[in-house]
Amino acid sequence: MTRPVITGTGSYIPGVIVSNDSFLQSEFFEKDGKKINKSNKAIIDKLTTITGIHERRYANSDQNTSDLAFYASLKAIESAGIDKETLDYIIVAHNFGDVAFGTNRSSMVPTLATRVKALLGIQNPDCVAYDLPFGCPGWIEGVIQAKYFINSGDAKRCLVIGAETLSRVTDPHDRDAMIFGDGAGAAIIEASTVVNRGILAHKTQTHAAEYSTALDMGPSCSPQAADKDNLYLKMEGRKVYEFALTHVPALIKSTLDKAGVSIDAVRKVLIHQANEKMDLAILTRLFELYNHTQVPDNIMPMTIDRFGNSSVATVPTLLDLLVRDELNGHTVQEGDIIVFASVGAGMNINAIVYRI
Repeated sequence: MTRPVITGTGSYIPGVIVSNDSFLQSEFFEKDGKKINKSNKAIIDKLTTITGIHERRYANSDQNTSDLAFYASLKAIESAGIDKETLDYIIVAHNFGDVAFGTNRSSMVPTLATRVKALLGIQNPDCVAYDLPFGCPGWIEGVIQAKYFINSGDAKRCLVIGAETLSRVTDPHDRDAMIFGDGAGAAIIEASTVVNRGILAHKTQTHAAEYSTALDMGPSCSPQAADKDNLYLKMEGRKVYEFALTHVPALIKSTLDKAGVSIDAVRKVLIHQANEKMDLAILTRLFELYNHTQVPDNIMPMTIDRFGNSSVATVPTLLDLLVRDELNGHTVQEGDIIVFASVGAGMNINAIVYRI
């Protein structure tokens, strides 16, 4: 039986390091326009305690999202040892397209996937390139779509990328701006007949009825904002947190049940790096669903402390660093079962159970 497997990974971590101290001179307002009556140090310390973020990465001023996606793709193609002309699909998950430095205006025509294909110099017209805007779970959803292409016989080899420059769509007067960063991750998905490898099960949900605006676009928090027409990424943090804890653990368990895999067999859980406190709570609740009172040590690697929340890039970046043995204390080997899971705008959630 043919089963899709990940044969190569790559990531691009931007070189501009932005520490928490970089926000000490910022002017923060509540969403109703009132000045926050706390020192910036107190605001930053609270955010650090909740999210675990100490620094984040921003793209260079001459780089766009499609550039970051291209750099991650080069590493994934090299890692898989394939001819780029043999790719059947290039799927780029993102949310805002290319946003030039100094603006928050999105450029999405042509698609980022088309731009990446051009940057890679791929001549093959049968290599189809398209974008997937699906919130933070976009890269995982792209892998699921690649799985369907391969299982249908329509494709043998796909490149799935998650890339974003969230630093360019955040409101500098909104404390939530400190959460977000830039980055890209990519993977090659190929058809394989190797037994007991690859995607074992997956599941996706969209909870739009009650939560469609938990993450959306809105004006600056500052009543003195120079451009009242600019829209920025806005988040109802408490609502997102409660949603994630309610729905994500159950979805992961449903995916494991579908795969016929016990939680005790899971070696690593790679979850979207949105908020350290939230991710730890999701993992705790997942194990509670199996009547486990303790979570195994070293099961969930984290990068949010260094990279912030880079949206669709967080999970593929985690995967790339993991398989390259670049996450301190975290390793995997052939036969290990890992879980990918994410939550984001929509509200969309998804998970994959995968055997290395």
